[in-house]
Amino acid sequence: MSLHVVFDPGKCQGYANCLIEAPEIWDFDEDTDTAVLRQADPPEAVRAKAEAAARCCPAQAITLEERAG
Repeated sequence: MSLHVVFDPGKCQGYANCLIEAPEIWDFDEDTDTAVLRQADPPEAVRAKAEAAARCCPAQAITLEERAG
């Protein structure tokens, strides 16, 4: 199973907690004050960081899915 990150930019309120937790996966667009998902399918090595980013998002704009293969 691999991890897939789902991001809803419409919910993003610009807290940037995701970027703090997982800079390998996220970036931030200062023009729009929203997060930018750089890796929807991050490597297993950063799974814990992806989970922390989803957990720390106050707007609940990040969800994680398990995908086969």
